Amino acid sequence: MTPWTSGYVADIGYTYGYYAELNPARLPYALASSGLACPEIKTACELGFGQGLSVNIHAAGAPTQWWGTDFNPAQSGFAQELARASKAQCQLFDDAFDQFLHRTDLPDFDFIGLHGIWSWISDQNRAVISEFVAKKLKVGGVLYISYNTLPGWAAFAPMRHLMTEHAEILGAEGRGIVSRIDGAIEFAEKFLATNPLFLRANPLVGERLSKIKDQNRHYLAHEYFNRDWHPMHFAALAQCLAPAKVQYACSANYLDAIDAVNLTAEQQAFLKEIPDPMFEQTVRDFMTNQQFRRDYWVKGARRLSAFEQAQALRDQRLLLTTPRDEVALKVTGALGEASLNEPVYGPVLQALADHQVKTIAQVEKQVAGSQVSFGQLLQAVHVLMAAGHIASVQADATIAAASASSKALNRHIQHKSLGTADLSYLASPVTGGGIVVGRFAQLFLAALVEGKKNPSDWAQYVWQILSAQGQRIIKEGNTLQSAEENLKELQVQAEEFAQKRLPILRALKVA
Repeated sequence: MTPWTSGYVADIGYTYGYYAELNPARLPYALASSGLACPEIKTACELGFGQGLSVNIHAAGAPTQWWGTDFNPAQSGFAQELARASKAQCQLFDDAFDQFLHRTDLPDFDFIGLHGIWSWISDQNRAVISEFVAKKLKVGGVLYISYNTLPGWAAFAPMRHLMTEHAEILGAEGRGIVSRIDGAIEFAEKFLATNPLFLRANPLVGERLSKIKDQNRHYLAHEYFNRDWHPMHFAALAQCLAPAKVQYACSANYLDAIDAVNLTAEQQAFLKEIPDPMFEQTVRDFMTNQQFRRDYWVKGARRLSAFEQAQALRDQRLLLTTPRDEVALKVTGALGEASLNEPVYGPVLQALADHQVKTIAQVEKQVAGSQVSFGQLLQAVHVLMAAGHIASVQADATIAAASASSKALNRHIQHKSLGTADLSYLASPVTGGGIVVGRFAQLFLAALVEGKKNPSDWAQYVWQILSAQGQRIIKEGNTLQSAEENLKELQVQAEEFAQKRLPILRALKVA
């Protein structure tokens, strides 16, 4: 590797993922749920933004000034292309973290986010990030950080070391990182087939390797095959961040806060006996064998009174983003799959089934006749948000201010979908974040923009694009060969899109 990479994989691009936890529009609900005041987010920064899809969606989705850096110039170039397309307030660079720290043109930030990066960089770079947060995060500002966690990675860490050693020592450099990853996985499978004592002492390692085998190689290269790979305990992270004077606020993964699906009654009682909230988090990680944490930290957290918290929660605006009939009343936590209470969740979902924006207070009034208490309503909203069925909604003025930039970014992404399925998210000024919209759905939207009025026209539009590139639809593992078969399948998908997805995308101002 060349010296500028500092041991980080740079010869293969990162995936085009989107990470909702980086969306500042989630903060008012998340912090209010934990009894904390939320700052107004006017300036924001993402460190290590990868391909830049998240930072660009968030810059386009709200009138917030965004800054960010990713040291990989190819990834930064793509991110800058998206920023130019949206014309949002977004300044993106390819500086290393220490260079970015010493820039003189950066403002102070209300929000700083980094997703996954912390686990893949050196101790020196982690110290730089801590210094950056100390210097550039405003008082009252929020830090989002996610990282590989112990004890969840403890069993597999030796196996990861073995695989990276194989890739470096026995893998042929000229064959590229993907080939070396494939070779390392094949070697690991053969090794485990010998039934070593390590496997017998750590029986879940084989299951983890099986899952890895089917994952995107671009993701695996960055997740497992960097020189630096440091899962850590929550307490160790807190110690690293201590110089930045930030305090743990809450998990950005909403489901983590629902004890009923993550902890037994005995475990809940045990945790309540621990007086120190930070140590409680460490113990909780052992109980759930936590592998990956997503957390919000605040510099100078301010507590809300019980009255202020209840009012802040009642003021939260919501939108159901999944068709009502597709919301399964089940959720999976650390304890496994749990069924949701129909007498509680049914009325809440029915109140939101028209896909209109409503405050929690308005939903509370609608479900009053169903004997759903305020506490039950809050837990239902929390769980449905965690499952991705409900989204927080921004103020009307914010939505109006972000509509043009969101539309411009989406048009650019839709144009790219003519030839690739890599970009599967569009920006919503309603939520300030990304919405899953697959390639065909994006092309149906493009057909609408072209003036095509009905699903049959959309199907024909998409088929012309596919056939011109020699592409065919794969259905249930089989490639559809004839034009008639492809058009029939596209017609089915277009009609379903019109009936179920398009009304929601319109409510989100994506369509």
